[in-house]
Amino acid sequence: MSQRDEEELQRTRETLQETMNFLGAVAAGLEDAVGESAKSITYLAGKNLGHRVCVGARRTNDVEEALVELRRVLKENGCLWTFDRFYSKASRSTSAQEGADEVLLVFRDCMIRQALFSYGHPQKGSLCNMMFGFFAGALETIMGRTSRLEIKHAGENACLKCLTIDR
Repeated sequence: MSQRDEEELQRTRETLQETMNFLGAVAAGLEDAVGESAKSITYLAGKNLGHRVCVGARRTNDVEEALVELRRVLKENGCLWTFDRFYSKASRSTSAQEGADEVLLVFRDCMIRQALFSYGHPQKGSLCNMMFGFFAGALETIMGRTSRLEIKHAGENACLKCLTIDR
């Protein structure tokens, strides 16, 4: 990557971070104004966004292919959410619940987490729910299946989430 490309990427990232900080302030106000229903509102907003962003995405029934396609769509739309499969020692493959596939995902570079820390807003609130909704809408569009994203661990450097995709 050239110096010029790196500088442009840095400017883009700074602009995005400023926007996310503003969104953190809006989320805090929304949570204060409407309480717990803020999580439902932001979940639905994220789900609608996930559907819209993935309209032209390649369809697949395979979980791994769906995650690759979701990464591609995020990158194509300038979203800086990097996530990878997380393999525990106990399970090296997609685990299965009754009627569902479970995948552990680790989010290292999450623009929402960075905005929350910049703003001083706690994790696991309405902005995280917006991300859950985004994943649900995106995967519903890509796979034609409903899904849920649940925080297993929220931390300063990474978050571990369990993605459950219904069969």
